Amino acid sequence: MGPATKLAFGVFLISCSSGAILGRSETQECVFYNYNPGLGNRGNLSGIESCVGDKDKRLHCFATWRNVSGSVEIVKQGCWLDDISCYDSTECVEKKEDPDVFFCCCDGNMCNEKFFYNPEMPPVQTTSNPFTQKPPLFSTVLYSIVPIMGIAAIVLLSFWMYRHHKLAYPPVLVPTQDPGPMPPSPILVQKPLQLLEIKARGRFGCVWKAQLLSDYVAVKIFPIQDKLSWQNEYDIYNISGMRHENILQFIGAEKRGSNLDIELWLITAYHEKGSLTDYLKANVVTWNELCHIAQTMARGLAYLHSDFPGHKDGHKPAIAHRDIKSKNVLLKTNLTACIADFGLALRFEAGKSAGDTHGQVGTRRYMAPEVLEGAINFQRDAFLRIDMYAVGLVLWELAARCTASDGPVDEYMLPFEEEVGQHPTLEDMQEVVVHKKLRPTLRECWQKHPGLAMLCETIEECWDHEAEARLSAGCVEERVIQMQRQTTVSAPEEIVTVVTMVTNVDYPPKESSL
Repeated sequence: MGPATKLAFGVFLISCSSGAILGRSETQECVFYNYNPGLGNRGNLSGIESCVGDKDKRLHCFATWRNVSGSVEIVKQGCWLDDISCYDSTECVEKKEDPDVFFCCCDGNMCNEKFFYNPEMPPVQTTSNPFTQKPPLFSTVLYSIVPIMGIAAIVLLSFWMYRHHKLAYPPVLVPTQDPGPMPPSPILVQKPLQLLEIKARGRFGCVWKAQLLSDYVAVKIFPIQDKLSWQNEYDIYNISGMRHENILQFIGAEKRGSNLDIELWLITAYHEKGSLTDYLKANVVTWNELCHIAQTMARGLAYLHSDFPGHKDGHKPAIAHRDIKSKNVLLKTNLTACIADFGLALRFEAGKSAGDTHGQVGTRRYMAPEVLEGAINFQRDAFLRIDMYAVGLVLWELAARCTASDGPVDEYMLPFEEEVGQHPTLEDMQEVVVHKKLRPTLRECWQKHPGLAMLCETIEECWDHEAEARLSAGCVEERVIQMQRQTTVSAPEEIVTVVTMVTNVDYPPKESSL
């Protein structure tokens, strides 16, 4: 696809045929190239791109390419954001030693029209080989023993890794050596990854919106003191069968920096609407939107809680989240929910320990009564029921921002915010939830809407004081399907839609299970 050149003296030069003239102008312009015709008007093979950015930030140009058997294949060229590594570089030069994808950036109008590959080569060792003076018999024996010893070392190392399979860091995505101070525009697996803005801060660090080539991704950055949370989340994402529409998509993990400045990264899919908390603060939801969010959230949690011995990707064990809250439920563009943040999650496999099973973890506001009391039965079902208590509170948050009832829609409030404010202590939550057995208020006007009335029953059964009485996530999903069908049946003009919905349900609702 790109022009071919010959390598000479470890350096090569490519000049694009865009016809542009080098030189500075009042606006930053870069040579534009994109091999992907599926990007609409930006799918043109070549052209000139005018860069747009903040007034207080510098703009640059970049180029990415591959070397395929001596032929240069251009991947992409265009504008690059403010990047200190590009400052005052009039030429676009890649200095890495034979990367999979070459990348360079530069400062100046059309400076990426030409790009270079000039690796920083290690100094040549000039000392003579001591083995060259040895007699032929010694060389023969040496060359015979070295391969045998190498094979033996590989076998022993493989056996050791098998016995100690849980590595300190991911084996593929994490560099084997500390990469040094974190650059402003780091490269993920030799692809340009640029941090753009902080979208959220939490207990274990912050979440950035980042750009990976032409796609947006989310980068969750942990400080080194939260290594265990990062490692646990990475391990959970890599369990067989964790790919699911209603579980946040995992992309990769990295370790950045060195010594005390080490940062641990998790890279996942990015969803512009953010968390359910953020969305409900700024928006109200219709009845159908509430049902869609609630159903997809319950479906994701039901999948997480399920044990699938015969999963196509291997055994998928039951997993308890242990920190369910509206902030850990993300919304896709069509309001489909997906579960995120597995730093506290526990897996349950027959005959194996669940690991650290310290009971009093999670967010205080969403802690179940037995967690607040410190009286947990450390069995799988007990941890799954703790998740379901929190689901009841999230469903209450949705109901409080729904327009389906005749009454006014309340301003967004966190669960128990009326009772304990925004920063409750553990003692505050124990007093309200355990001793007084209070729950957030279910408004009287909600009972006048048949769907909301059924949702209130579901909420009460989720946050029941007795853990054994709580609904399962699969049962909540069934309930939501049933309550949406019930409200649709009450509207005569939508009877045809109801028939379609019933035929598409995977399994009939069982009254006994509700």
